[in-house]
Amino acid sequence: MLKPSFSGVTGEAFAGVRKTMNILMCSVPFRPSVGGIETVSAILADQFHRAGHRVTLVTQTLGGGHDSEPYAILRRPSAAALSQAVRQCDVVLHNNISLRLAWPLLAWRRPWVVAHHTWLPRRGPGATAGRLKRTLLPLASHIAVSDAVALDLPVPSQVIPNPFDRDRFRCLTGVERSRELACVGRLVSDKGVPLLLQALALLRDRGKAPRLSIIGTGPDEPALKDQVRRLGLQAQVRFAGSLVGQDLVRALNAHRVVVVPSVWEEPFGLVALEAQACGCIPLVADSGGLPQAAGPAGVVFAKGDAAALAHQLVAVLRDAPRHGIGSDPHVQGHLRSHHPDTVAAAYLQVLEDAQRAVGPLARAV
Repeated sequence: MLKPSFSGVTGEAFAGVRKTMNILMCSVPFRPSVGGIETVSAILADQFHRAGHRVTLVTQTLGGGHDSEPYAILRRPSAAALSQAVRQCDVVLHNNISLRLAWPLLAWRRPWVVAHHTWLPRRGPGATAGRLKRTLLPLASHIAVSDAVALDLPVPSQVIPNPFDRDRFRCLTGVERSRELACVGRLVSDKGVPLLLQALALLRDRGKAPRLSIIGTGPDEPALKDQVRRLGLQAQVRFAGSLVGQDLVRALNAHRVVVVPSVWEEPFGLVALEAQACGCIPLVADSGGLPQAAGPAGVVFAKGDAAALAHQLVAVLRDAPRHGIGSDPHVQGHLRSHHPDTVAAAYLQVLEDAQRAVGPLARAV
């Protein structure tokens, strides 16, 4: 169930959210852990703080030293510390629902918003927790990061797409866009890198040899290197390792196309935004929220189909501009709807609406 998809607002929307709130934000993974949910949580917490709200972020991730963020961070809080944080806040935001962090809300009535960044499992190891989480959903207001995620929820939700770090991911001057393909992400089976290698082998048999940079590490790396050897793709495929920060931005700026060949249903696909911001065409599987994240500049192929991917690789490499797509007005319009201030303003409106719906009695309980 979903409300109309988020259509984008300007950063000026902050001016419309006038009430200063004490926001308790819960993100099970957070810095120094690296991943999509960690990135989005950090962006939102920073934007809420910049808008003048008091932010406390609760996480289960241990720190790597002194936290330098301008807001409070509670890492693996005790039951007493978590209860106190809930009692003191005006509204609670979960970036993905967490049973470990939600239980104080059963005793302390506070407005509760859940932002759904992935699916609630119906089968497999997480199915029991998924069923319990579904029983709690009517107690909260809901945000979904894509239409696909919203349609999977049994409760109404507002679709607000994920933000990307616009200060970091951008087109750079002085970087030659000399390579064809990049694939970015943790090297696990869900991400579909073996499918991409199969597509390259199909193209090689047709006399085409685009070069691929695999950026990331993970448990499947040895098997992928073995597949490269078996397929005879050593001259085309380069394992670049894990790149972060400016190193990743420079690497993306050196490529024309970023391929996201996921074989599972991606809830969103932040890499598609980051790639476009760096001037790359996103070539993505028809998987969950990936096409929505890729936007009007995205090229889509049938999920799990190596031949379809090979076909689209030929077309996109033929048509991709050598200088990148960073100046395309359609790309810029799509990216603006994912700017941090734009997305944070939409979140703040949902938080304020949830607080208004619960009413003043919330702080009395």
